[in-house]
Amino acid sequence: MVFEGIEEFDLPTSSGGSVHGRRGGRGPPVLLLHGIPETHLMWHRVAPALAERFTVVATDLRGYGDSGTPADAPDHAPHSMRAIAAEQAEVMAALGHDEFAVAGHDRGGRCGYRMALDSPDVVTALAVLDIVPTGEAFDRAGMDFALGYWVWSFLAAPAPVPERLIAADPAVLVEHMLDSWSDVAGALPAAVRAEYVEKFRDPATVHAVCEEYRAAASLDHQHDLADRGRKRIRCPVLALWSATGAVARWYEPLRIWRQWAEEVSGTAVRAGHFLPEEAPEETTRLLLDFLAPPHRRR
Repeated sequence: MVFEGIEEFDLPTSSGGSVHGRRGGRGPPVLLLHGIPETHLMWHRVAPALAERFTVVATDLRGYGDSGTPADAPDHAPHSMRAIAAEQAEVMAALGHDEFAVAGHDRGGRCGYRMALDSPDVVTALAVLDIVPTGEAFDRAGMDFALGYWVWSFLAAPAPVPERLIAADPAVLVEHMLDSWSDVAGALPAAVRAEYVEKFRDPATVHAVCEEYRAAASLDHQHDLADRGRKRIRCPVLALWSATGAVARWYEPLRIWRQWAEEVSGTAVRAGHFLPEEAPEETTRLLLDFLAPPHRRR
């Protein structure tokens, strides 16, 4: 669980919130973003190796981990990926990085591609781990999606239904996600799992996570529909996905990402959903190979 040589920080943001994270290393900056039900801790097996060649910044997304939780709005805008991505870019600028690469897993990948679409002069390279764009996921949804990604609908249900149900036993939901989405035994040790569960014992965190899923089913979907076919991600994109997971079964991820970006490469990884924890060596190698060459914007 130790990020050796990578120091912690908490930075205030213009929204009145704050972002928690770690930074370390030397070289071109890389922002690492986590998914649900995790925190920046999910990168603990990858970040130290990247920090040997890059300046690594690993953060908690708004509402997750030890980052701040914004006030609600009727349209869920403070929890939209557009707002979350803008906040992450603000933090990177405060750390002295006006341009940087992004590697995002799950919800962090959604933050990353939204940032690349909204701020093309900021993101120099983008790695998206085990996702397709939110708009594509909703528009292609069927029975498999409804049963396999039921968490999307459950967390997006009107408040306070999911919040109160989760409060009864947060470990049930967190352990379900960790167990049913992973393939590699022992990849998520007890101390790491306990940390993820502990964060979901905070009612403010749970509410923020639910609000983020409500935003995904409304604003994020709308933003994707508005951009699809009109905006393209200009920086190089690396798509990685679980060889056994839903992205591999339901989609053709490279074909989909090539509809959104000008330069796309990628491959399946022999692991479950949590690539940086289940396949840290392969994930690190693929990220290093992708990030090493100089990237030019199109």
